Amino acid sequence: MTETGIAELQDVLWKAAAKLRGSMDSSQYRDFVLGLVFLKYASSAFGAVPESARWPAVVSGPGPIGPRIDAAMAAVMRAEPSLDGALPLIFGADGVDQRRLADLAAVIGDARFTGRDGPDGGAAARDLLGEVYEYFLETFARAEGRRGGEFYTPKSVVKLLVEVLEPYKGRVYDPCCGSGGMFVQAEKFVLSRRGRSGDIAVHGQEANARTWRLARMNLAIHGIAGDLSARHADTFYEDAHPGLLADHVLANPPFNMSDWYRDPADPRWRFGVPPAGNANFAWMQHIVAKLGPRGGAGVVMANGSMSSRQSAESGIRTAFVEADLVSCVVALPPQLFRTTPIPACLWFFSKDKGPDGGRDDRRRQVLFVDARSMGTLLDRTERVLTGDDIARIAGAYHSWRGGPSARGPYADEPGFCRSVALEEIRDHGHVLTPGRYAGAAETADAADEPVRDRVERLTKELLSRLEESARLDGVVRARLERLDG
Repeated sequence: MTETGIAELQDVLWKAAAKLRGSMDSSQYRDFVLGLVFLKYASSAFGAVPESARWPAVVSGPGPIGPRIDAAMAAVMRAEPSLDGALPLIFGADGVDQRRLADLAAVIGDARFTGRDGPDGGAAARDLLGEVYEYFLETFARAEGRRGGEFYTPKSVVKLLVEVLEPYKGRVYDPCCGSGGMFVQAEKFVLSRRGRSGDIAVHGQEANARTWRLARMNLAIHGIAGDLSARHADTFYEDAHPGLLADHVLANPPFNMSDWYRDPADPRWRFGVPPAGNANFAWMQHIVAKLGPRGGAGVVMANGSMSSRQSAESGIRTAFVEADLVSCVVALPPQLFRTTPIPACLWFFSKDKGPDGGRDDRRRQVLFVDARSMGTLLDRTERVLTGDDIARIAGAYHSWRGGPSARGPYADEPGFCRSVALEEIRDHGHVLTPGRYAGAAETADAADEPVRDRVERLTKELLSRLEESARLDGVVRARLERLDG
């Protein structure tokens, strides 16, 4: 199907979802719509499903449709043990508008994305359904606002993490996997590089029950066999993969989480006990603890993690740097995350910064990338990283690391990227804000500089100065509080 055809199908299905909107809130009808889309696919894709659970029988039977959908969902889970507990049994509940539900099922039933539709067979149908499922996840995340960030990371951010880490093979782990987008993008990366499905082994965990079900359906639709544990669970309270050492970790933990399970004696706190009021450095220490001897990780973090003066956080950040675990820090542009106004950055950790297989020796160095002026606005509130943006950032990292992925020799680019020695980072109090190290871009004489370039340059300089002003404000406030005490 062409991109235009996919877009038309997505539009039809989203309008169908609106049929339920008047009878429940968006977080509820997300489960109804995604569950029905999955059932439409599963009822024809899984051979062991009985006829009574297949789509024609579900939509054409007598009486209310909800109980038949629930029965079909249960039959699919019995036929496919890997989906046990993953499908929603909510369609026959009291209060569900059965007429509107039947209308929605009718529209979904007309959509041609099952394994029996068309000459391309089940693989092409699964690819199409995967696109539809991802579209719904993104659209529901936008509709739900801040709550949508609990299960969805913007696709361009996930692509950047994957392009930098390059998870060709091995164990891929996400301790807060949401709807499984990191795994889907990692699998796409493998296949785009002529790898095979199964080259990566997926391991994940999710605390929210509804989101955990979304992730399991998402993996099933994309044909990814993964271990998301037998049930949802809090990573800090109950690590579902206690013996795992991963080759690649991709994660977007909840920012600045204050209500989290904290055991000061936890062996994961090798670099310091995280503060009770903020789990940012708990997530990062958990991730570092999960890295294998040559593993790498990419983590989305709130900007405060790069410069926080809170004693516990500052101490852990210092310990990370002194242990030579931080390979790269990327300052992201604003408005990438519609679901939160908090500015974000990326931390990349590596257990293997030394020379190996043609790689440059990057021990005791950190690459800083200032990408705050990158990206393209979709509208007034949302920005995306373009393919060129992602290629430029990932290309700088791979050139810095050297080896087969390098796209030429590395060179610092004022205003964009700079490789910094540990000694200089110490001089800055182990603050890891890229703008502090990358500096401002070299420019021609202002009279010869294009207006658009000048605006971008001045915007970046202003952001850098505002960031430094905020840091100094925090220092002054902290000192005044000590005086008051």
